[in-house]
Amino acid sequence: MSARAVARRGFRSRPFCRTARVTLLEANGRKCAFLREVAREFPNVTVVQGRAEEQETDRFGVAVAKALAPPQVAAEWCLPLVAPGGAAVLYVGPSADGAAVSQVSDRLGGAPAEETPGLLVLRKLHPTPAGFPRRPGVAKRRPLA
Repeated sequence: MSARAVARRGFRSRPFCRTARVTLLEANGRKCAFLREVAREFPNVTVVQGRAEEQETDRFGVAVAKALAPPQVAAEWCLPLVAPGGAAVLYVGPSADGAAVSQVSDRLGGAPAEETPGLLVLRKLHPTPAGFPRRPGVAKRRPLA
């Protein structure tokens, strides 16, 4: 299936930079299979099946989340994936609590959230502290903020 066909079926496609390495993380097996099929057209794209809490920490330059979870939870899932010097970018709605996300960012080695309409950018300053990420499901049941 081509990227054009995927876009016609309602999948929101974004043009990929063909020189940057992109890793797509998805926990659902069927969605992962679909992403792998589409990613064949992009030699720089890797699809990984798993949960954010199970991945190696401090590994990626940027993590992007859109419609993943409430912003505080998305921050807790994404920021540990990012290496110091990188950033997590969260697409958020107008009611997002930037102060609460900043508290989470601070606990995970990040700077206060930089707020732009529709986005929160969390710069990673320090390595992920011991004890993070927490076990799968804990962040959603007991958010840090």
